[in-house]
Order: sequence, then C-alpha cells, then structure tokens
Amino acid sequence: MNAISWEFATVFWRDMIRFGRFRTLLFSSLLQPAIWMAFFGIAMSSNFNRFGSFAPAPDGVTAIGYLTFMAAGVIAMTSMFTSLSGGMSLLFDKTFGLMREMLASPMPRSHLLAGIGLSGVVKACIQSVIIMVFGLAIGVGFFPGKTLVGIAVSVAGILIFVGVFSLGFLFLSSAIALKQESHEGMQGIITMLSMPLFFTSNALYPVDNFPLVLKAIAVVNPLTYLVTGIRSFAIGNEFYAFGREYCYTQADILFAFGALCLFTLVTFALAWHSVKRVSLT
Repeated sequence: MNAISWEFATVFWRDMIRFGRFRTLLFSSLLQPAIWMAFFGIAMSSNFNRFGSFAPAPDGVTAIGYLTFMAAGVIAMTSMFTSLSGGMSLLFDKTFGLMREMLASPMPRSHLLAGIGLSGVVKACIQSVIIMVFGLAIGVGFFPGKTLVGIAVSVAGILIFVGVFSLGFLFLSSAIALKQESHEGMQGIITMLSMPLFFTSNALYPVDNFPLVLKAIAVVNPLTYLVTGIRSFAIGNEFYAFGREYCYTQADILFAFGALCLFTLVTFALAWHSVKRVSLT
C-alpha cells in the first residue's frame, strides 16, 4: 500500500508564511470587511430600517436589521475576494521560476492545487471568524437566542460553507493563473469577475425584485448559495427583512450546499486540466 504523501503541506505552509509576512496584505484583507460593515452597513441600516418600519413583521417572525442582513454578505464577499486572489501565488511562482523547480521535483502536480486550496480555505475561515466577532461587537444580530453549543454548531456550519465555496474559487483562480503570463492580466480578470458576481447575488439585497436577466444570473451565482447558507446558520431558518419573510427549509440548505459542491468539482476539473498542461519556457 502506498504511503500517504504530504508534499502539499509544504506548499500550504509556505503560502501561510507568505500571508503572515505580507502585513499590508494581511491587515487590508481584515480591514476591508470591517470598513464595509462599519461605514456602509451602519449608514445604510438607518435608511433601510426606516423603510422597513412601514412594513412590520408578521406575528411570530423575528425582524432583523439591515446590518445583520448584510453581514452575511460581507463574509461571503470577503471569502470570494480572498479566494479569487489565491491563484496569484502560482503566478508569482511562474514569474520567479519557483514553479519550474516544483514541477521538476517528485511532488505530484495535484499537490500544488491541494496546498494552495488548503491555505486559501484556512485564510477564508480565519477572516470569517474575525468578521463575525467584529460584527457582534458593532451590533450584528447573529445567533439570536442560541446557547454556546448552538453557536459553535452554527459557526461550524458557516465555516463548512465558506470552506467549500473558497475551495471552488481557489481552483478557478488557480486555473486562470496557470494560463496567465502577467500579474496585470490576472488582476484585470479578478476585477472583472468579482464585482459582477457580488452585485448579482443576494449579498446586499433580496434578488426577488431583480430583472429577469439578473435573477437568472443570481440563480447560477455561487455567492447566492453561500449567503443563503450563512444566513441560515447565523440568523435562523425564518426571519423578516426588507418587507419580506425568509423561510429556509432543510432542503433549501442542502440544495445550496450541493450547488457549492458542484461548483467546486467543476472548477477543480478546470484547475486540474490547467496544471497538467502548464508549460514553462
């Protein structure tokens, strides 16, 4: 029986060391979601909550404020931005010649993807926990009425959703990075993908009133399913926001998780195709 190989751990640990050493990148990645919630979230809360007061929640349904509603979207947004940038490590390796040495080593190419994917998942989970703690400190109504055990289960559920989602975007980012030759081109593609995906999801507002075209994009947008999962674990399966009652069934959450798993499998196939055919000159 072949022994389990751990070469991917080296790629993972090197990427984590790089993440810790680039302090500007580290702090900006943690500060950005805090700024979103502290400025955009609080500012828009006063407006949206005022409109919401004209449509009171039905009896027995908990009404939540906009800050709580959009906090789940901020977690999802941060996970997506971090994961889309994750493939940049491979592009650096190509540029500075390190990838040539890794490809010439006995390490299987699949371990490149495994190492980068694992480091990206860890970063996204760390950021998600920090955002949740910061959100609770400024008044986000996550985990209402839950015990410590219930909160731990909810956080674990959120991190599982974030992990699968981040893995999908890391594979997508890796597939793009292995095809690119310049950091400018990679950055341009990241910008082109991230903003449309963010604004065509349910991160900041409900998608029910979208035009048909945008609603169709929201249905195939992985970010929509991540936000649904986070809201279900963080807020509950039934709540009221924006004059609309949200009710998630167990089937809805399983479907959202299945959609994220399918997305991750597709992007893994793309990344695997790219890493098998990557050529260095």
